[in-house]
Amino acid sequence: MRVVPAVIRRAVASNKLFAVALGLALLLRLDAELGYRWQSWFNDSWKYVDTAITLNLDPTRPSGYGLYLWLLKPFHSFALVTVSQHLMGLLVAVMIYALAKHRFGAPEWVGVLAALPVLYDGFEIELEHLIMADTLFLFLAMLAITVLLWSPLRGGGSPWWWSPWLRCAVAGALLGLSAIVRSTGLPLIPVFAVYLLVWFVGSRVGWRTLTSGIAAFVAAGLLPVAGYAGWFDVQHGTFNTSTSTGVFLYSRVMTFADCSRMRLTPELLSLCTTVPPDKRPIAQAYIWTSASPLARFPAPLFSPLPNSLGKQFAIKAIEAQPLDFARVVFDDTWRSFGWNRSVFPNAATYNQYLFGYQSVTISNGHRVPGYPSSAAAYLRGGDPRTEVVNPFAAAIRLYQRYVWLPGTVYGLILLVGLAGMIFAWRRGGGEAVLPWACSLALIVIPATTAQFDYRYVLTATPFAALAAALAFGRDTAGRRWLARGRRPATATSAAPTPVGPIPAGPPPTSDVSGSPGIGLVSGAPGAPGAPAAPGGPARLPSRLPDDGLGGGPAEAGHDQRDFTPDTS
Repeated sequence: MRVVPAVIRRAVASNKLFAVALGLALLLRLDAELGYRWQSWFNDSWKYVDTAITLNLDPTRPSGYGLYLWLLKPFHSFALVTVSQHLMGLLVAVMIYALAKHRFGAPEWVGVLAALPVLYDGFEIELEHLIMADTLFLFLAMLAITVLLWSPLRGGGSPWWWSPWLRCAVAGALLGLSAIVRSTGLPLIPVFAVYLLVWFVGSRVGWRTLTSGIAAFVAAGLLPVAGYAGWFDVQHGTFNTSTSTGVFLYSRVMTFADCSRMRLTPELLSLCTTVPPDKRPIAQAYIWTSASPLARFPAPLFSPLPNSLGKQFAIKAIEAQPLDFARVVFDDTWRSFGWNRSVFPNAATYNQYLFGYQSVTISNGHRVPGYPSSAAAYLRGGDPRTEVVNPFAAAIRLYQRYVWLPGTVYGLILLVGLAGMIFAWRRGGGEAVLPWACSLALIVIPATTAQFDYRYVLTATPFAALAAALAFGRDTAGRRWLARGRRPATATSAAPTPVGPIPAGPPPTSDVSGSPGIGLVSGAPGAPGAPAAPGGPARLPSRLPDDGLGGGPAEAGHDQRDFTPDTS
């Protein structure tokens, strides 16, 4: 123990429960690394690796994650990438716990409970192991929240390096970086800005603190986005972060759009389909399959003309059928709260969210001179296939099958956070408003602009868990409710017990302390001899056959309409 720094020993000693939870979560991630050496692949992974090799920005989605891979490219190791992402996941849990307990005074067990989803969800561990942008995005956004919420944003008495305007600038820069990692980070900038405005006004700080804080946040937040858009303009001829927003929005409305109810130009009429709405496939089919009317345009699909026409068509469809648009957005958002995980959006995509039995086939559509793929070039000629090593792989695969957070529980976590904000209405909902609003935005925005995906729920859950934990912070209704539950019950009897005469001599010595006791009632859940809670883990569909990954049959919980995944 002498080799361990004293500050770490003190931190562990004062946070023993969380230290145990963090240590066990670290072992799970170590098992994932040893079982799936040294990365897992997703359809989108290849484009990110392309950017890391060529520094060409992807027109489909922001390439900030590809630039992160580029920073690590001199090491020629995907192990370094996934290890860093596993550490990010653990640090997100540390931030949640630290804010809950040490900043807002929630009980230790509440802070630990809030960190459990990101620590132990099997799909979260797999997401961290994918060459994908989601973990980096989650880390940057949570760090931005931590910088803002760690102490009140008041000007008086703060050193310059912890002044409100500088903290707002740092949070804005982090959020701006998250926006070029994942496009859903961009709408979070106005969410943060509104929160800051309400906070400053409600705190009655001076106008100088208010204006400097808001201005610093907005300027620092837009700077990375504007810089990226300028670079994108040099490469693709448009000042934007992608040329795909119109295409994705077009796919969203094509699940209900009725051209007979819209006034369209001849160009936009070419985007119509004769298939009735109730016979149409899911939204993504109108991007990735040859059946999409967008396939009538010359390649590439994600170029200014299809993107512009798709956006115009989508706006007209929304204006003509606002209730239909609201319905599909609600339906996709509601998927986030399902108890079971159904096979969605298709079999191939579903399987890539599971620890598999063998490596995904490396895409041959991303060749680099001298190498069979950009992934091989990143390794300087090494084999980019995932090496599946038992028993580690079998252990984490079994773990993922049974340990994960059902969407219904995520919905309950959101409700707990909402209840805490309602009780704190005199303070505008309190600080919990910021993480709660971020969580809700992260599931509603994709459902509005593209389509639901399970990994969006994974990045939304930690923010909801933090908001729920803050509902039990010091001086909150939740904390007072917990305190009432810990008070010992007062027993009453039918008649008073007679008291005899007090004997002479010194008073008797008590053998009990004056502290109230807390115990388990016999027969209560968790008490010795108590029956187990009904039910078991939420059911997880098995892997699908015939997709090159092995496994048993799946039991989909919805009407599945497959389409050909992106193999470019």
